[in-house]
Amino acid sequence: MSDDAQLDLARKRISDVRDQIARLDNSALDLVFREARSHNWFTDKPVTDEQLHEIYDLVKYGSTSSNTQPMRLIFVRTPEAKERLKPALMPANVEKTMIAPVTAIIGYDPTFWEDFALNYPIRPEMGDRFKGNEAVAEKFAFQMGTLQGAYLMLAARAVGLDTGGMGGFDPAKVDAEFFAGTPIKSNFLCNIGYGDLEGIKGPRLHRYDFDKVCSII
Repeated sequence: MSDDAQLDLARKRISDVRDQIARLDNSALDLVFREARSHNWFTDKPVTDEQLHEIYDLVKYGSTSSNTQPMRLIFVRTPEAKERLKPALMPANVEKTMIAPVTAIIGYDPTFWEDFALNYPIRPEMGDRFKGNEAVAEKFAFQMGTLQGAYLMLAARAVGLDTGGMGGFDPAKVDAEFFAGTPIKSNFLCNIGYGDLEGIKGPRLHRYDFDKVCSII
C-alpha cells in the first residue's frame, strides 16, 4: 500500500470513529474520572493476564512526544515477586501492596532514543539530540514515561479495575531488584485490582476549581 493510501486510510478511520461517537457519555466520564477514587484496599478477586494485556493495548495508543514510548512496565503479581518488592516500600505502603492483586512498577528507559527511527520515521534525525546527552534524555524519558503511567491508570479504570498510585518507595532498591543490568529506572508504583469499598473512609477530598489554577489568555 502506498504512503498516500495509508494516509487516506488513517484519516478515514479517525473520521469513522468520530461519526460513531463524538464524546464519552456521562457514565464513562464518571467511571474514569468523576467517581473514580485512589484505592488503598482491594478484594481478593484476581486480575488476569488477559486484563493486563488489555490495559497495555490501550496504553500504547496514548500520545507521547514524537511517539517515543519510554515507559517500561513490570506487573508484580506472584507472592514471591511481592516479597522482592516489599523491602523497598515505605511502611505505610506495605500492607495495601501485599493485598493488591497486581502492583505495576512504572519505569522509564533513558535509552529510548535508540528506537527513534523505528517509532518516529518521519524525523529520525531528531533522535540525535539525545545521543550522548544523558541529562536531556533522562528528563525527556521521565516526562513521557510519567505521561504513559497516567494513561495506564486511566486505562485500568476504563476496563473496570481500580488503581492506587504510590510514590512511597525506595527507587534505588527497586532498580537494583527489578531492573539490574538495564538502563531502566523506576518512576512510581501503582496497585491495580478491584477496590474494597471498606477502604474508602470519607468523601472525595478537595479539588481546585478552574479559576483557582487555570487561566485563558
